[in-house]
Formats: sequence, C-alpha cells, structure tokens
Amino acid sequence: MKFGRFEHQGRVFFGAVEGDRVSELEGTPFDRYEVTRKRHALSALKLLVPCMPGNFYCAGLNYAAHIEWANRRTGGNRKMPEKADIGYRSANALIAHGETIVIPADSPGPVEFEGELVAVIGKKARNLSESEALDCVLGYTLGNDVSERAWQKQDRTLWRAKNCDTFKPMGPFIATGLDPMNLTISIKVNGRPAGEYSTDKMLFSAQHYISRISKYMTLWPGDVVWLGTDGATEPALEDGDTVEVAQKDIGVLSSRVTRAKLR
Repeated sequence: MKFGRFEHQGRVFFGAVEGDRVSELEGTPFDRYEVTRKRHALSALKLLVPCMPGNFYCAGLNYAAHIEWANRRTGGNRKMPEKADIGYRSANALIAHGETIVIPADSPGPVEFEGELVAVIGKKARNLSESEALDCVLGYTLGNDVSERAWQKQDRTLWRAKNCDTFKPMGPFIATGLDPMNLTISIKVNGRPAGEYSTDKMLFSAQHYISRISKYMTLWPGDVVWLGTDGATEPALEDGDTVEVAQKDIGVLSSRVTRAKLR
C-alpha cells in the first residue's frame, strides 16, 4: 500500500494512493484507520510531506563508493567507518514533492543532491534487536539530503550545510511491504541520469541503524531514519535545475532549484 498526506480546500488528511486516485483515511497510518469512500483525483490535491517527524535521524557514511568518491574529489583519506554513525537533521528543512529547493544567496557552493531511502517509523519502539527492528517500520519514502559542501567543511555541527530551509525534500509517498536492503534508487538532474545504486550496498543495514538508535532512544510513530547515499553526488545544483530521486514502488521525488537573491 502507498500512503500520502494531502491538503484539499484547507483540510489536511492522509490517503491511500492507487494509481491516480486517492481514498481518504479516517485516522492515520500511524494509528487505527479506515479507508473511506471519499475519493479524489491525485492531480486535484496538494501533496504534503508524507509525515512530520518528531525525531529526524540520519545515517552517517553508509556506502563505500560514496566515501571513495569523496576521497578522490577532495584528496582526503577517510577510512570506512567501523561502526554506524547516527546524526540529526532539522524537520524545519523539510519540503514536499514539487516544492522548491532554495540555495542561500551567500552560499559559495557547491550544493549537491544526496538521494536516499528513508525508513518511516510506525509504532513506539525501544531496545529492538536487529531481527526485530523492521517490525516497527510503517514503510519507506525518499529523501534528498541537499548539502552545501563549503559549509560542510566549515561548520562542525553541519547546521547550515545540511539544515537550511528547503534542504530536505521528502516524499512523495510512504510505501509499505518493501525490503529496504533490495531497492534501486536513481537520481536525475534536468532529466539526465546522475546516479543509481542498490541499497544492498549499505555498509550497515537499515535493521542495524534502527536497532542501534532504539538501544538509546525511544522511536516514535512518524520518526524518520534517512539511510545514506552511494556514489558521486554531482553535478552541483544550480539555479533553474530540476532534481529527481526515484524508486519504482515509492515514486518520484522532484524538486526545482532556485538561488535566493542578495538583499
């Protein structure tokens, strides 16, 4: 099943997506719900971020090819991580499919995409083993971890580099019943292929990340865990570009890019 979050005539609701039609839910996918007979054309609805997380977790370096590419580009010598690192992002940076990434006017760049699989937590969980970890997942969506690389070098906490307003497109839908370790993620910029990878190349599995987080922190319905990206994240994004992150079961997360003007 695919779930989305929508707005229609000022009213916000969750819906079950079937092709180009949406059936409203009474309730939410994170609690008891009923699929109602209220149906809409998908094109008639405003698509929102599929959930607004209370906690926004992200995998650190989680793919070997991405680390190797970064080392080649920067002349660095970063080693493969020995353990799963977990960071945070700001929910304030989230935008929905179809909304615009705004590069700050004073950004020196480059600003780059990072297309990622996102696990959406469906129920409260604590102290999960890896074998139990996926039981708390409602489903999976897509994210674009937009990154300002000059600021990434300057700011220890990555507060600007990763968390500027609009730097976290997420969506379009939450798809259930997927194997997070056997999906293909593809990225296009201006309609041209810019990357493709399989999630089976993760250094640390989705199960491992979720289990590790739950050892120290309670996971809550609606929390999200972004699971990292692979390969190069070029070309840099420029004013007027369109970037798409896609997976066949979840859909396409598309964002336009603009650069703010100096005041």
